[in-house]
Amino acid sequence: MLPNPLFLRRFAALAVLACGAAHAFSLDELTTRALALAAQPYVALQSNLPPAFSQMQFADYQKIQPLRERFEWAGLDTPFKLAFYHQGMQFAAPVQINEIVGAQGSEAVQEIRYDPARFDFGDLAFDKQATSALGYAGFRVLYPVNQPGKDDEVMSLLGASYFRVIGKGQVYGLSSRGLAIDTAQPGPEEFPRFREFWIRRPAPQDRQLTIYALLDSPRATGAYEFTLTPGSDALLDVKARIFLRGDIRTLGVAPLTSMFLFGPSQPAAQHNFRPAIHDSNGLAIHTGGGEWIWRPLNNPPMLSISSFQADSPKGFGLLQRGREFSRFEDLKDRYDLRPSAWVEPRGDWGRGRVTLVEIPTPDETNDNIVAFWSPDALPAPGDPLQLDYRMHWTMDEPALFGDDTAWVRQTLRATGERYQPNLVRQSDGSIALMVDFEGPSLARLTPDAAVSARYSGNANADILGSSLQYHPAIRGWRLTLRVKVKEATQVAELRAALAGPDGAALSETWSYQLPPLPPQATPGVVLPGAAASPGP
Repeated sequence: MLPNPLFLRRFAALAVLACGAAHAFSLDELTTRALALAAQPYVALQSNLPPAFSQMQFADYQKIQPLRERFEWAGLDTPFKLAFYHQGMQFAAPVQINEIVGAQGSEAVQEIRYDPARFDFGDLAFDKQATSALGYAGFRVLYPVNQPGKDDEVMSLLGASYFRVIGKGQVYGLSSRGLAIDTAQPGPEEFPRFREFWIRRPAPQDRQLTIYALLDSPRATGAYEFTLTPGSDALLDVKARIFLRGDIRTLGVAPLTSMFLFGPSQPAAQHNFRPAIHDSNGLAIHTGGGEWIWRPLNNPPMLSISSFQADSPKGFGLLQRGREFSRFEDLKDRYDLRPSAWVEPRGDWGRGRVTLVEIPTPDETNDNIVAFWSPDALPAPGDPLQLDYRMHWTMDEPALFGDDTAWVRQTLRATGERYQPNLVRQSDGSIALMVDFEGPSLARLTPDAAVSARYSGNANADILGSSLQYHPAIRGWRLTLRVKVKEATQVAELRAALAGPDGAALSETWSYQLPPLPPQATPGVVLPGAAASPGP
């Protein structure tokens, strides 16, 4: 895919502007650089790691810790601090990190140069000269979000274009990326990377931090502006300007990467004291037409790709619904404290779809869930794809809804059964699915309100029976479906929602998938498989 003459003329005009009088560093200037980069052949960054660092195991890499007294801005009157990641393992090429300093209109850009004296290397044994030509792999942002005067890590940027954010009382869970290219398509996935950062030095009164990033890959470049607002819920405002330099099958915007191993909707294949292990348990979508959709996640026996048409979406995200500690019982990993990530588009994104990729994993060390939005039409070379959005990193998932909607609290899966004449329960060979709905639209109703359930399945799902009953513990309703899958090697899809006496929707739409089994698989066994691409 070659740039057209209009592209070249536009690039030349922007280059002249970029070389003009001094001006404030801005997203516009970085967009000019991204456009110029897109006009050039891609040049991959090369590893400069000596063997002691390239062959390092994760346990040893973790020993390299930034020294608190050498945090960037440690001696300045600002609540923000920066700490850096050292190169090592797969983080093989250095990332240039710059600081923007000075008053607006007369700002200066200066590189934050690598210094091994910023790090404690623990008991690692290596030639000290081996680090002299190395660099930073990424950085952390620290801010006193939990208590005054205590530097808490609130954002991490490490590896490709991955980043993670947390708010008050949260621990790291799912990740996001700048861009995803050809995820789960035939052939290898492409992982764009942030090759250079610019961070605006915050003033003493600033409670936001602005970060710029230049993205590069064989088939795309991009200019990004991130505005981080720490708090109980961390907010990250993103402005992305993307240019294509090659043919792409699927472009993933605002991609999220998470992990789902098992939970009540898909119980563990082996006994485990933990009822659930996951960073997220469902995909939520708020369509441009106003419908809310909830898709519980699976750890499928084989790769699964689901697509939801979402023109001009109002939001989507991977959520962790249900935060009682008893749902996880894990004192070490604290899945109950891992945030949800909700993407709220700014402006009209146009026609497109949300794609969910689920990859089989045998354990919780693999990120096996990916979700992103893709535009139906891609821009021509030289034309920017301009997309702005706000990300909410939150543990208050109900706040995403208004007062007129109910949501799925949980999905429970069990063996279907029926009562015999002697009142003893007997399995009938079906799958029982219990869906609990809660929320303001239901809490306002009396237990005897005329609430009805609308449900359906695809041709492979035989719904044997259903029941809907008031759920006093949550002031909501429980829908129970008994389902038989006609052909185990084919997917079975189910949908359900609650309606009021007037027929108006009371809840989001529950969209559930029973993934197909490979022909050689045994029902009930989760097969191991490849994990999704590694994050930070």
